[in-house]
Amino acid sequence: MEGHQFVFLAGLHRSGTTLLARLLAAHPEISGFSETGVPADEGQHLQSVYPAAKEYGGPGRFGFAPESHLTEDSPLVSEESARKLFEEWSPQWDRSRPLLLEKSPPNLLKTRFLQALFPGSAFVVIIRHPIPVSIPTARWRGTRRYDRLFEHWLRCHALFEEDRKHLGRAHVAAKPSGLGVVLAEAGIDEDRVRSAEDQPDEEVERDSIVRGLTVEELAGRRVALAALQSIDLVHA
Repeated sequence: MEGHQFVFLAGLHRSGTTLLARLLAAHPEISGFSETGVPADEGQHLQSVYPAAKEYGGPGRFGFAPESHLTEDSPLVSEESARKLFEEWSPQWDRSRPLLLEKSPPNLLKTRFLQALFPGSAFVVIIRHPIPVSIPTARWRGTRRYDRLFEHWLRCHALFEEDRKHLGRAHVAAKPSGLGVVLAEAGIDEDRVRSAEDQPDEEVERDSIVRGLTVEELAGRRVALAALQSIDLVHA
């Protein structure tokens, strides 16, 4: 693990973490996960140290389980856990690059835990308005319990705001509730992109609309630049 810095990307499902991870991984000094065969190339599905969000109900539900919130006080914090995580994630990284990126939405509730395992890690957290997070999640899950999804959003972000006080390096990006302005600048059909956003992650991975968006076209490019600045890869 020596010679590398870990960058953990967090944010609730439908917040834009997948696109932001792709943008960050395009930097020549960052290696991220791609073509892993698991949903949205999320590291939570490629390890056996802690339970994935699906064990606690999945998107829109996992935050209600107290067990999903891990800190430095967790009994899972140990040198063995750090070693095992690194070994399980390493095959997906290009370790010739100094920064190793891992993205999973439930990282939002595990920042202190991951910092304890990998001291000096950087965290990039994307926070999107609860309405465009909750409505697509409701469609995905086939529910109309928007009240519970809003409650989940509030609970997860309240926990993170408390955890944030204990983090050494964290960049928090607030994503606008809509993408219309930036998409219009890029000449992209907003309705088609919103339709793609509503698909399950594994379908988005195959969708040519999303796959065809370039770094210059994505609204997330501004968020990515700010994140790169925060981890000292780009200077204003």
